[in-house]
This record gives sequence, C-alpha cells and structure tokens, in this order.
Amino acid sequence: MTNPLNIAKFGGTSVATYQAMQNCARIVAGNEATRIVVVSAQAGVTNHLVSIAHTALTSEQIKDTCQAIIDIEMAVLAQIKNKDSVSDKLEDLFEELRGLANHEEILHRDDLKDQLLSMGERMSSLLFSAVLAEQSVTTLNFDVRKVLRTDSEFGEAVPQLEDIEQLAEQLLRPEIKDAIVVTQGFVGANEEGKTTTLGRGGSDFTAALLAEALKADTCEIWTDVTGVYTTDPRIVSAAYPLPELSFEEAAEMATFGAKVLHPATMEPALRKDIKVFVGSSKEPEKGGTWIMRDCDIEPPYRAITRRKEQVMVTVKTPKMMYAQGFLQQVFAIIAKHKLSVDLVTTSEISVSFTLDNPANSVASRLNKETIAELETICDVTVEKGFDLVTVVGNHMQTAKGVSSRIFAAVHDYNLRMICFGANPHNLSFLVNEENSTDIVQKLHKELFE
Repeated sequence: MTNPLNIAKFGGTSVATYQAMQNCARIVAGNEATRIVVVSAQAGVTNHLVSIAHTALTSEQIKDTCQAIIDIEMAVLAQIKNKDSVSDKLEDLFEELRGLANHEEILHRDDLKDQLLSMGERMSSLLFSAVLAEQSVTTLNFDVRKVLRTDSEFGEAVPQLEDIEQLAEQLLRPEIKDAIVVTQGFVGANEEGKTTTLGRGGSDFTAALLAEALKADTCEIWTDVTGVYTTDPRIVSAAYPLPELSFEEAAEMATFGAKVLHPATMEPALRKDIKVFVGSSKEPEKGGTWIMRDCDIEPPYRAITRRKEQVMVTVKTPKMMYAQGFLQQVFAIIAKHKLSVDLVTTSEISVSFTLDNPANSVASRLNKETIAELETICDVTVEKGFDLVTVVGNHMQTAKGVSSRIFAAVHDYNLRMICFGANPHNLSFLVNEENSTDIVQKLHKELFE
C-alpha cells in the first residue's frame, strides 16, 4: 500500500495576505497526505497584469500598475520570518515583471502576454512556500512549467496529458518524498519551453491535471466559500452548501455558471476517479462539498445556476425544409470563427442557438464577418440581454413531475429557449436578464426551501 496522496489548491483570496496564507499553511501542515500545493496569484494581481497586457497604457501608468503588484507582494514579504530565503528571488521576478510590462510588443504578442500573466502565480508560490516553511515542514518551490506541457495556443493552452504524466512521474514524484512541493496554477509551457496559460480559473484545472498525472487519491480546492451551494448565496440568502455532488452534477454546474469550479476540473478527476473536495480556507472547520463518482443520495433537484450575458442567434431559411447539410454548413461557419455553440433548438425552417458571452468577448467575435458569411446561406437574427438559468439534478428525464414543478414556479415569465432531455442532469432555459434574479429566487423557494 502506498501512502495516500492529496493535492491542495488555494485560490487568489485564500493567498491574498500573509494572514490568509497562514490559514492555508495550517491546513496543509494538518494533512499528512498533502504533498503538492497549487496556488493562484494573489487577489487583484492577475487583473493588474491583464490591464498591462491588453490596454495601451502610458509608461507612467505601467510603472504605477507594476508598483501596485509589487506592493501586494511586499506586504506579505514584510511579515515572513525568514525573508532572506525569498527576497532575492522575488526581486528577480520584479525585474522580469518590469521588463515584460515595458516590452514594446506586449500588446501584440500572445507569447509575451502569457509570460507576463504567469508572474502572479510565480510570485505567490514563492511567498507561500516561505510561509508554509514556518509550520516546521520542508518545502520546495517548484516551477510547474517543467511538467505541465501544453500546445502553443497562448491564452487558452491545451494540456498534453501523456507528456504531463511522463514529466510528473520523472520530475515531480521524486520531490514529494522529501518535501511539500508548492507550485503554480494556471501556468504551463509548450514543447519549446515557452510559457503558456490555461485561461482564467485554470488553477483548479492545474491541480486536477497534476492529481491525474500522479494518480492522487484526493484533490482539494480551497476557496472563500464553504463548499458548493444550492445556488449563489448572493442571489438567495437561504442557499446552503451541499455535502456531496456527483462528477456529472458538478460538471453541469461548472459549465452552466457555478463560479466555484472551473468547468474543465472535473474531466481529469472523472478519468482517474479522484475525489474532489471544495471548502473555505477561512473556515476549514465548517467542512465543505465532496465531489465523487457515486453519491449516497441522488435527488431530482440538486442546485440552480445562472450564467449571465448570453447571446442568442437564430438562423432561418425556407431552404432548410427537408434539406440535408444545412446545419452542418451553419456550424462549420461558427467553428471557423472559433465560437462555441451551447444550447440548440430547431424548428422546420429555423435554428436557434446560444453562445456564452463572458465579458462580451463573444459579442466582439460574433462580428460582421461571421454574420455576413451566415447570411450567404440564411437570414440571421442576433439577440442579446439574456441570462441562462439551469436546474441541475438527477434522473430528470424519467422522474415524474420534475419539469412541471419547475415550469409552475416560473409560469409568470417568458422563457425563450428550453433545453431538456439531452442528458438526465439538467433543464436549462434562457430568460430576459432583468428577470433572472427573481426566477432563481422563486425556483430555489419552490425546490429547496
């Protein structure tokens, strides 16, 4: 029997300050199975880095933004007992930060952007390693780029699973025998060693990928909430944390808007049947949510999610009636412009589909060129101002009365698209954005209170 292996990931608010890092360090030191710690950038740092990477700033603004980042890091360093162990390395990272921020091509080269965006995790992992060492444990600050191999799609790099497994076994496993390894989330490297990133929220994904590569028993996601809730507690004060979720339920919730989990996190965990725990680093004693293959109880209603800023596209043509290949043509155009279709409903001569629209990025990519190309084969209508509400549960296609109870709760509202039956775990519908808060509150009251 090998010793159990746990990988713990801490989010940006969990490592925001020295005191917050101390909470996390106590959690790590208190679990003998934890041999790898994955950290995000400290809260606020990535936003500053994104601003430098994507906004035309004056040299004075760049200097001020870099200083704001440095101030966050120095506030932690000031309280670390053994400053000498990290101060020189941290200063080297500050120099690299300034050099990248002032690079004349930073706004035009995706490889430079990724290098810059990696700085937050590289600084926070260095500092956390020193804070963790204060718990009388041996620590090692490890560069995840040595093992997290990706393709060269900068900004949204795709992990190369076989390479990651081979490199993790070769370079990472020997280290965890003698030390607790602290490494970076969100960051990887391509075959040439160039820094890549996995997209926002990628630290959860990193932890799950490393857990998969090393065949870990558990993967802990420590954040600022005590588990996964029945719905967003900011919308519904009566929302409560769930003791357990299945991988399928968690994947649906993450995909359809639950911010506490990155949608890709469940895939590696599911492939290797690794239990995932979600809890609060501020209140670890309160427990949290365990996500696993099979739950003791599988209720018809588990949670409600909301995803804002949805775009609905309707394509219509009389030629579609009895025609073959029309849908293929439509989706080929969408794929060519690197847009991802979510929900789809069809009638005899029209198709409606949604495109997720985080921070309006889809709206900017669903441009005149895409629409012009679609208009060569059909009439196109683009509508905005929608939110997507999803009820997640089990056996929803076959359990009696499930859909009627949901629709009865929202009968006063106009539902634009309803998707039900593609899998047994969700029922989704588009609603006008001004109604979505009321709808989530009414559904929660009917199904959970």
